[in-house]
Amino acid sequence: MWFLYILSWLALIIQVCFITVSVAAGLYYLAELVEEYTVMTKKIIWWMTVLTFSFYVGFFLFEEFPTSIIVCGIISQIAHLFILQTFPYVMIASPAFIVAVVMLVINHYLAFQYFAAVYYSFSEVISYFTLCLWLVPFALFVSLSANENTLPTVAETKPLLDDNDVVSNYFSRKGKKYGLLSLFNYAKDSILPQRNKKAF
Repeated sequence: MWFLYILSWLALIIQVCFITVSVAAGLYYLAELVEEYTVMTKKIIWWMTVLTFSFYVGFFLFEEFPTSIIVCGIISQIAHLFILQTFPYVMIASPAFIVAVVMLVINHYLAFQYFAAVYYSFSEVISYFTLCLWLVPFALFVSLSANENTLPTVAETKPLLDDNDVVSNYFSRKGKKYGLLSLFNYAKDSILPQRNKKAF
């Protein structure tokens, strides 16, 4: 009896490893798609934000959710729309980004407090968290690497050089990549062994 118990824990560890690798591969693929199709990504995130906004309107009309949850959810969706104005450039110090992060924390606190007091089934609770709290922030998180391979424009807000040479600014920044895709590439290069090609 104890042998099967130990095997079940071993199988659970292996399953968690497989799930982790699958999620990492999926995120890597999504980051690649976001970098390739930034205009389409902006449209998709915009529609996801509008859809989440409509969910909060539905909660106001058809459910008995507290007004604080609905108002904070609507404020966070408005902040997401402001973040999308400069997409694919996401400025972490911008007021919209700070408001979105603060509202994400507040929305989680209010949701945990409400669902602890009022009974809902697990599927209803997880659907609220997935569609209303996690969907748009996760899409914005994955798209943080989108600005690494975009072409330079004159409309950049903080040029790195004193002159307005757009191409020089772009290539001077090119070596510094901090996005999600860069993190995955670094992890891939440091964890997976490199194959050396044999010269015949």
